[in-house]
Amino acid sequence: MTEKPRIGLIIGSTRPTRVCRTVAEWAMKEMEHGLLNLSLIDLAEVNLPFLDEPEIPAHRNYQQEHTKAWSRVINEYDGFVLVFPQYNWGYPAVLKNALDFLYDEWRGKPVSIMCYGGHGGFQATLSMKLVTQGLHMYNIATNPALDISDDMFDESGQFKNIEKDFARYKIPLQSMSSEFASLLVK
Repeated sequence: MTEKPRIGLIIGSTRPTRVCRTVAEWAMKEMEHGLLNLSLIDLAEVNLPFLDEPEIPAHRNYQQEHTKAWSRVINEYDGFVLVFPQYNWGYPAVLKNALDFLYDEWRGKPVSIMCYGGHGGFQATLSMKLVTQGLHMYNIATNPALDISDDMFDESGQFKNIEKDFARYKIPLQSMSSEFASLLVK
């Protein structure tokens, strides 16, 4: 039996009061259909400094131990879902920084962009697609844009009921999962 393709859901926000991890956990549960090996990659836990390699990543002459460790993590995966909030029509700097640390490790790997915001993170998704294309990743067709609104959150800024609020996104997440499987399952 062939191993299931490994898909990493990268949690692209490190803000202390973030809901990004909750969104990624919900997405992972909805994507589960047995054909993929799904796991979370939390940039808050990875804890990369601001890009500090002396050479460009394309040379792959990494000097820093944290870069070598990050490279090993990313090399373990066959594809990625980038989960992040839209910040001022853009993506979080911590996510861009994590992507910029490496180059060849991303090349050719399928990626889905799952942004959330007041209007589904449309502008940030467009910007991130340019970044992933620059890294020569394969942008899959399904990129769920999750609309959020203030009434979804409690006094502490966390989701009251993510299952109810995101129910309409279950089918796109299943489609995204199927798309990864059709590309990667041999």
